[in-house]
Amino acid sequence: MIAIRAATPDDAAAIAAIYAPFVLSGTVSFETDAPDTRQMRTRMAASGGLYPWLVATNGDPEGGGVLAYAYASQFRDRPAYRYVVETSIYVAGAVQGQGAGRLLYEALIDTLRVQGFTQAIGAIALPNDGSIRLHEAVGFRRAGVYREVGYKQGQWIDVGFWQCELNEPSVPPVEPRPFSEVGLVRA
Repeated sequence: MIAIRAATPDDAAAIAAIYAPFVLSGTVSFETDAPDTRQMRTRMAASGGLYPWLVATNGDPEGGGVLAYAYASQFRDRPAYRYVVETSIYVAGAVQGQGAGRLLYEALIDTLRVQGFTQAIGAIALPNDGSIRLHEAVGFRRAGVYREVGYKQGQWIDVGFWQCELNEPSVPPVEPRPFSEVGLVRA
């Protein structure tokens, strides 16, 4: 049984272990050095309580292993963008395509909706059919492509942007509520 919960600093080692192969062996991430546990804890803390970090576990109450993680972050650093988030999700290779990613991403999207964000943006290094299918399954639609914007492993990489409307934008906009106030919406 897959369980979804808010990530804690104790999950940083498992999160770093899931992320490392995406950094070291592929072009999904544009990082070239995999962050260690300490660096991952720092990233999690940098959300400042505003943005959610979630994990999917195998549901074992005796310390279920982390299967996947997803989080939201600031889309851009200008104040007018504060109603929009960028989302990221990484699923351990052994469990890809088994439903953990979709359950986790749906929980993240539901949480962001309750927080009051208006749009979620997913950036996907192309080609990546699995990530495209996952994003579209939870409501994202293709918004555009930046051509040859990353160079890694001897090749230029395109990045596609997928967008999901979380809430209809209002005038004036409502400030998003912090994750630390809202918590996980569905588990």
